[in-house]
Amino acid sequence: MIDFIPKNNMLPKKGRLLISEPFLDDKYFKRSVVLLCEHNEKGSFGFVLNRYVDLKIEDVMDDFPAIETKISVGGPVQNSNLYYLHTLGKAIEGSEKIVGDIYMGGNFEAIKMMLQSGKANAHQIRFFVGYSGWSENQLEEELDAKSWYVSEANTKLLMDTSQSKLWKETLISKGKEFEVLANFPEDPSQN
Repeated sequence: MIDFIPKNNMLPKKGRLLISEPFLDDKYFKRSVVLLCEHNEKGSFGFVLNRYVDLKIEDVMDDFPAIETKISVGGPVQNSNLYYLHTLGKAIEGSEKIVGDIYMGGNFEAIKMMLQSGKANAHQIRFFVGYSGWSENQLEEELDAKSWYVSEANTKLLMDTSQSKLWKETLISKGKEFEVLANFPEDPSQN
């Protein structure tokens, strides 16, 4: 028998991924993968990794080096602000380690200078417009409602904006019981 609601035994925490269940019908979170950058008793926040906006970084930021990169829609909260993840680590003062070699934030001017001087490249930084946030106990309620699956993060994929099947691949990586969900059509009438 096919299990359409496989067990989700992994708990959310900083550095883990949230994978939306395939039937979640929300313009920000439909078939999305979210990197949790914080999760505690006060709430959670993170960035949607597989939604993009059709803008160039120089359209969003004045006086910024023109780099070939996609800008992600991190979520519906504060979507007039720009956020960033990077692999530049402690070279960027004030950055916070999230998981593996992935860091968040830090001195923006230092990032600009590193990009301008060639000491950093577009593959080492990801930009997000807005973020995803959950108030106290909200994420736990959504997990209880089976809206999300939790997974370990593959840090190589976190910075890869060319990955077009992130949701499917991340869901499949959770195990065979998730394969059916990963292959379920977005529109069942098209099956």
